[in-house]
Amino acid sequence: MGLAEARDAWRDAREAVGKGENPARKKPTQADSFAAVADEWLQRDQAHNRSFTEVKRVIDRDVKPVWEGRLIANIGRRDALELIDHIADRGAITLARRTHAHLHRLFRWAIGRGIIEANPFADLPRPGKAVKRDRVLGDAELALVWRAAADTEWPFGPIFQLLLLTAARKTEIAALRWSEIDGDTIRLNGQRTKNAEPHAIPLSRQASVIIKTLPRMAGSDLVFTTTGKSCVSGFSKAKAALDAAVKRNNNGHPLPEWRAHDIRRSAATGLQRLGVNLQVIEAILGHVSGSRAGIVGVYQRHGFDREKTSALQAWAHHVEAITSGKPGKVIRLARS
Repeated sequence: MGLAEARDAWRDAREAVGKGENPARKKPTQADSFAAVADEWLQRDQAHNRSFTEVKRVIDRDVKPVWEGRLIANIGRRDALELIDHIADRGAITLARRTHAHLHRLFRWAIGRGIIEANPFADLPRPGKAVKRDRVLGDAELALVWRAAADTEWPFGPIFQLLLLTAARKTEIAALRWSEIDGDTIRLNGQRTKNAEPHAIPLSRQASVIIKTLPRMAGSDLVFTTTGKSCVSGFSKAKAALDAAVKRNNNGHPLPEWRAHDIRRSAATGLQRLGVNLQVIEAILGHVSGSRAGIVGVYQRHGFDREKTSALQAWAHHVEAITSGKPGKVIRLARS
């Protein structure tokens, strides 16, 4: 190498180091773009996580349009701040905080792979504060939601009603399979639950009636599907339709802001009002924290199947009473 060529190579190397790049790397520049690294991270680090779909959607929708063609090593702290602030300024504080967390992990992974030298999200404060939701729908509100669900287009009406009767997570019901219904119980394996633990959901008489009346698509194991190949999606549109039906049935008055997940919290609160033991409620919800956390969870393996069945049947009677407008067979369970 001649002297002039050596000086040019030295300048290029110094410039690369100044940008946080490794001058010894021989990979094509395109391979070090944010989009390429993000795709590799999703495949290698996130593909087996339950949150994969949500994380990929955030990256594709809110990050790639801004950074897609950038070299990931050239993305600095100022770029990170501007991206997160832009999301927060839309009023999406929770999304901004989640995007911060996803990108912090992505850049940390890239450091471990030797792609970059520094993480621009390290010690970068998250915007706002985490919002802890505590919305609980009262009986009158739950009755409005139930009746509106009956007027909501298939397959979302039965889904909302089953969410109320079972206190299950939205994904657990929306992706329900016929093979997971064992008589009067829904049995989910660890791949279908948030905590990766098998979970049994007893079906009350009212819930069983709903399931028995559902149409079944030939050749498909999915309960709620319009294609036979994938479970139903489009909850945002369905929730809007449900809200519109609630408003029509409530003399033009909408419910105060609420989300589908609030149904689960409302059912858990209703079970507590009926006198159901906290451990039984946690078992119904499929929680492994709270009273079943730590060493207690290791040795306490009782599934509370009988107690869960009684509690959810009592809750179903209560739901039937408030939605029919007639006194029902409401059973208050003793705390024991």
